[in-house]
Amino acid sequence: VFSKIFSHEALESYLPKIQLVIKDTLRAWSSNPESINVYHETQKLTFRMAIRVLLGFRIPDEELGRLFEVYQQFVENVFSLPVDLPFSGYRRGIRARETLQKGLEKAIQEKLQNTQGKDYADALDILIESGKEHGKELTMQELKDGTLELIFAAYATTASASTSLIMQLLKHPRVLEKLREELRSKGILHNGCICEGSLRLDNINGLQYLDCVIKEVLRLFTPISGGYRTVLQTFELDGFQIPKGWSVMYSIRDTHDTAPVFKDVDVFDPDRFGQGRNEDKDGRFHYLPFGGGVRTCLGKHLAKLFLKALAIELASTSRFELATRTFPKITLVPVVHPVDGLKVKFFGLDSNQNEILTGTDAMLGATV
Repeated sequence: VFSKIFSHEALESYLPKIQLVIKDTLRAWSSNPESINVYHETQKLTFRMAIRVLLGFRIPDEELGRLFEVYQQFVENVFSLPVDLPFSGYRRGIRARETLQKGLEKAIQEKLQNTQGKDYADALDILIESGKEHGKELTMQELKDGTLELIFAAYATTASASTSLIMQLLKHPRVLEKLREELRSKGILHNGCICEGSLRLDNINGLQYLDCVIKEVLRLFTPISGGYRTVLQTFELDGFQIPKGWSVMYSIRDTHDTAPVFKDVDVFDPDRFGQGRNEDKDGRFHYLPFGGGVRTCLGKHLAKLFLKALAIELASTSRFELATRTFPKITLVPVVHPVDGLKVKFFGLDSNQNEILTGTDAMLGATV
């Protein structure tokens, strides 16, 4: 089922909706006279993308905001110790999950009843149809569980990577300008505007420097530090025997830091993935921001597409600057993010790359 949800055909149908969500969000950021907390706002952005694009829910903005707050409570407490006391994080997480599932059930029921006006098949449509193909109507509980899993998959790690992307574009203006040059050379950006119809999936996948930038963000700022696997067969590693049935953890971050293929590992250098260097070409498991093997992240292509679409919009339609004197430190828990969330002031741009006066109704006009 998940291979269909994240197939090339499915991603092609999601892309215009992803672009609308990103455009709408950047307009809102630019209309804010104050700086924004990028990490918090990208969490809202990725949650909205999951709800509106992946699941196709038509939830009003006010209700979407409330659902986001409940979802944050759920995520913050999901890994709490299972101590069932009245004021424990575990109990708060359970309550948030129950509230969240009620909201999701309402949205699912409305979706099932209202099938008019759909111009693409979202992930939930594919999930429902797959159940029918296998002669099994999914129960409401199965639909709620699948919905929550899809939101979870699209949320925290993508928000982390989006924040890291914005911070690196702020730190490295030459990288941002090189991105713009590539967009201009490929006929995507002209006179400060994205050319209509130019952002198709194949076109985006053909942007080699953009791909290098996203790869380097994910190498240096991998959202998740590692993963767990169960040993299927006893093996030996550096003289130690690892028995069958043991749980082992592998570290993505340490792998990226120590892999011999990467030169100057602490330097943000997208060109390391470019032609002529291709530092990731040797070996299967030197570069693994989405894990590796048969259990690699199923949503990796959606995550990369979202990050590329965000980078294109940032390079094309926004001017942004750091709102603090220095760049913040990075914390690794629960996912990689700046300790202050990254304070940034955004300015809208017109087609000639001039600042637009903010706060107009037109700035907030695009909806999904």
